[in-house]
Amino acid sequence: MAPTSAADRRRECITWAVAEAPHPRERESGDRYVFQPCAHGVLIAAVDGMGHGAEAAAAAKAAKGTLEAHADESPIALLLRCHEELKGTRGAVITTAFIDLDDHTLTWLGVGNVEAMLFHGGHHAISKPERALLRNGILGYRLPPIRAEVLPLKPLDTLVIVTDGIEPDFGDGLIVRDDLQAAANHILARHHNGTDDALVIVARYQGGECERPKA
Repeated sequence: MAPTSAADRRRECITWAVAEAPHPRERESGDRYVFQPCAHGVLIAAVDGMGHGAEAAAAAKAAKGTLEAHADESPIALLLRCHEELKGTRGAVITTAFIDLDDHTLTWLGVGNVEAMLFHGGHHAISKPERALLRNGILGYRLPPIRAEVLPLKPLDTLVIVTDGIEPDFGDGLIVRDDLQAAANHILARHHNGTDDALVIVARYQGGECERPKA
């Protein structure tokens, strides 16, 4: 077995899970997720193509490809690229979150109604989560003034991103335990509104050395 590289070890500092479902009348979802490691960290994003069906899926796929191909660029530059790429399509709303494994920070921003929350403290007693500031707009049609926010990260901080197929009260009383897939599945099962595509991303920062802090 080949030895684990330093890059692989750093990627293991973030564990993650996804749960998703298409609109009840569609076979393909217009929502897409991104989890793309790059030189200094990992880009995580949720893309919601406007509406649902094949055209929404095509717009979301185009944005996903752009994000993955340029994940090492600044978050603002990435959304500017997506805005240009999506012209002539249905357009999309996007929230991105870049976890910098050198600085131990989270940089996030969003255009449209893709909600993102950062829960501090993992599955222990947690304070009120922080929410990403979302700007009104549609990438490909109308790009508002955008500004990224930078937050410090501590071990076991947990990021949750959902598209608008998830009811807005999904975070009330939410505690994410060790099984991130179970958490994502729970949010989808309990809070999918049934009127749109739905996507849930749950990602946990384990710490700079990929170890839980000692009790």
